[in-house]
Amino acid sequence: MIVVPDPPPAPSPRLLYLPDGGDKAPPEAPALAPQLGMPQLGSVSRCPAEMVDIRGKYCIDRYEAQLVDSLKERALSPFYSPEARKAKREFGYWQKHALEVGSEQARSKPLPLLPGWQLTEHYEPKAMSAQGVLPNGYLTAHDAEKACRNVGKRLCTEEEWVTACKGEQQRQFPYGDKYQPGTCNVFREAHPAHVLHDDASRGHLDPRLNQVSSSAGPLLRKTGATPECRSRWGNDAVYDMVGNLDEWIDDPGGVFVGGFFSRSTKNGCLASVHAHPPEYYDYSLGVRCCFSQVP
Repeated sequence: MIVVPDPPPAPSPRLLYLPDGGDKAPPEAPALAPQLGMPQLGSVSRCPAEMVDIRGKYCIDRYEAQLVDSLKERALSPFYSPEARKAKREFGYWQKHALEVGSEQARSKPLPLLPGWQLTEHYEPKAMSAQGVLPNGYLTAHDAEKACRNVGKRLCTEEEWVTACKGEQQRQFPYGDKYQPGTCNVFREAHPAHVLHDDASRGHLDPRLNQVSSSAGPLLRKTGATPECRSRWGNDAVYDMVGNLDEWIDDPGGVFVGGFFSRSTKNGCLASVHAHPPEYYDYSLGVRCCFSQVP
């Protein structure tokens, strides 16, 4: 008699160590994203090339922001605060503390690399919007505002952000009227703090959090890597407004919107958090910028 072994169980959530700061997008993403993510030849727009025209009133970044330094445009690590003082502090703290929390597998994972110049030089963050890059988390609302301002843009108002997210047909989700599991990178099957620390409520400044992967792939994805999560505007589209990273908006009390990959929300474009002040930051907080059109 031939004994057929049972199939192996699905892999548990695991860590990816990605010193280049990224993961591999699905094969279809490069083909689909440019198709609906760039203005068509002959179209008229008063928006910068990396932005989407919203009803001829304002522009919004097509993708979540990757941060670079404003002078030399060197990429800032997406795994640390864009402020040198905070990045240095977190790097030093987690070099020691990462060896003391979580499972043996979690403790064995090294911290992501932090460029030396980011610890020693003075720099200002600048927001860039591009496909196929890992967006920066760990932003305060002040970091987000500064990064947009340094590229001649600004934070979106909540009304602007929600309108852009809903698309031309003004539906609750970028893709339609009802929640569809997996269409956007939200409500994922794992929480990175639980994977690393055995507690989803702790250690939210750990630089390794956005390197965690589950059986379905990396929790934080590169920009545009979830191609069906797009808010259509004519022949153009805005990507990842629901999920991937929460995004700061212009509100003096501190508000971020859209949900992030592990947030248990089915509210789509209406998802918002008002519980933290503008000084708050953690791994799940990023930004995309808006721009006022000139009449």
